[in-house]
Amino acid sequence: MTFAAVSVLSVLVGVALGALGGGGSILMVPILIYAAGLEPKQAIATSLLVVGATSAAGLVTHARAGRIRWRTGTLFGVSGMIGAFAGGILGGHLPARLLLAGFALMMIATSVAMLRGRRPERAHTRDDVAGVRALTDGLVVGLATGMVGAGGGFLVVPALALLGGLPMAAAVGTSLLVIAMKSFAGLAGYLTSVSIAWDLAIGVTAAAILGSVLGGRLAGRIPEARLRRVFGWFVLAMGAFVLLEQAVPAS
Repeated sequence: MTFAAVSVLSVLVGVALGALGGGGSILMVPILIYAAGLEPKQAIATSLLVVGATSAAGLVTHARAGRIRWRTGTLFGVSGMIGAFAGGILGGHLPARLLLAGFALMMIATSVAMLRGRRPERAHTRDDVAGVRALTDGLVVGLATGMVGAGGGFLVVPALALLGGLPMAAAVGTSLLVIAMKSFAGLAGYLTSVSIAWDLAIGVTAAAILGSVLGGRLAGRIPEARLRRVFGWFVLAMGAFVLLEQAVPAS
């Protein structure tokens, strides 16, 4: 597939990410593998760059609106970076089939979270427990997302809302800080053993950032619940396809 076609698909991923506040980046790895023709590990490493840069670009709007809790985000983010860097190093030495199977499972989990929708916030009263849980969850989520190249926003947002006690709007904005930090850490881990095509990576990243800006402007104009359901079913179908493909022995 041509670079132009891959760029258009990347813009659409960015639109979904900007409009939904998360979940769109989960399609980046399949696009890079099946449309751009990259090897799985190259696709995962490139996806981490795209996800990290797109999330960082999205921080600007949320920061201006005061929807980022920097202290809480840094706590989650630092622990996530440690896990993601380790996940990136580990992923660079694991079989590609195993990585794609894990990625497919994360796609399915993401789709289920999107189809269920956001749950009401719950407050907590024990900050010490929340801090320990934040560090633990950051490490685990960072390890998983660092290995498979997904942002993991569907895990980060609930963690920030439930453990960090943040309002949902602040949790969504702060999650972009966390996702950017651990995505770049995961990329650093992968680059210890995997090389990526920087010209393609930069072009795809620019297209995704453009799409996220467009998606942000569309937010509120399209019913979010309907868009989330449609996109959730699509991600579920793609995850099932990738998982089935990895389950079938190569001929």
